[in-house]
Amino acid sequence: MNSKMVKVKFSDAEGNVETLWAEALGNDLYRLCNSPFYAYGISWQDVIEARCEQENEFPEFIRIVQKSGNRTLRILLDPPADMAQESQEILDELVEMGCDYEGFNPAYLCVNVPAEVELELICDYLTEMECSWEHADPSYFQLYPKVLH
Repeated sequence: MNSKMVKVKFSDAEGNVETLWAEALGNDLYRLCNSPFYAYGISWQDVIEARCEQENEFPEFIRIVQKSGNRTLRILLDPPADMAQESQEILDELVEMGCDYEGFNPAYLCVNVPAEVELELICDYLTEMECSWEHADPSYFQLYPKVLH
């Protein structure tokens, strides 16, 4: 089967826009083919609904149709992975633990945590390594709703 790859537009409340590659599945459904660097609540391989408002525009995200089971964390490495062995070792360990990642640049990366990998172990590791990181999907407040914010 020949799949069609398109960019899907995600906008936040402040008007910031991110576009992600997705596989067109038909009927306004798309499977995400990369991890979000800015959008929250979505992860690699989630199936989403998106629609074009006008011809020749990117389809715009409407809703999540089916979660993939993947989770997304974001990390900032200082110094960047291409400049420090310690940062590269952190990434190598994440891969060893079952994760994968993609980078916006060598310092800002999205970590994909597959369903079969225990999220808490990855979070504990990043904290132990004193990395700057955040929950993107699920968000911190989705995981810990009783925490005041």
